[in-house]
Amino acid sequence: MTRGSDLQPALSDEDLVAASLDGNQAAFGTLVRRYQRRLTAFLGQLVGDMELARELSQETFIRAWGALDRFDPQYRFSTWLFRIAHNLGIDQLRRRRLHTVSLVRQDAEGEEVELAVIDASKDPLGHFENRELAEAMRLAIGALRFEYRELVLLRHFAGLSYQDIAELKGMPLGTVKNKLFRAHSVLRRALQEYL
Repeated sequence: MTRGSDLQPALSDEDLVAASLDGNQAAFGTLVRRYQRRLTAFLGQLVGDMELARELSQETFIRAWGALDRFDPQYRFSTWLFRIAHNLGIDQLRRRRLHTVSLVRQDAEGEEVELAVIDASKDPLGHFENRELAEAMRLAIGALRFEYRELVLLRHFAGLSYQDIAELKGMPLGTVKNKLFRAHSVLRRALQEYL
């Protein structure tokens, strides 16, 4: 006979939320294990500090646990969870300005143009075999306008679907797709020598 906790990984997020609301703390633990890595990676890219991202990730789960009874099952749990994390990350960015590194380049007229990029010396991209590409990607993502960078992080680091991002950001689906298309175009140009 299989114990109930052994079946938890096969349960849907919504089933695990219901079990958590019935007092099954192991069910919530399964949700934490299911989302902790993606959530921390997303927050790490958003705030530019992996230690802070780990703290914010823990805070996200604490807040989710405290508000679990207010979760609306008509929405996806992952969208709700990433909305909490997103709000915590944005609040953190508002409280402190990210340390940036200035990059100066010359434009077509020969005038210096300064680009600010996040100094993300600790990040989840460190596992890339090609460190040069990882650094170029980090710089390219950091140089994106915030609205584009945020959507790229939600899509590629958090792993959210276009629909989930639209719900989280309160944007029409077409707008999310359009902005991500633009962001990807900018990234392709910035990474052209590596692609």
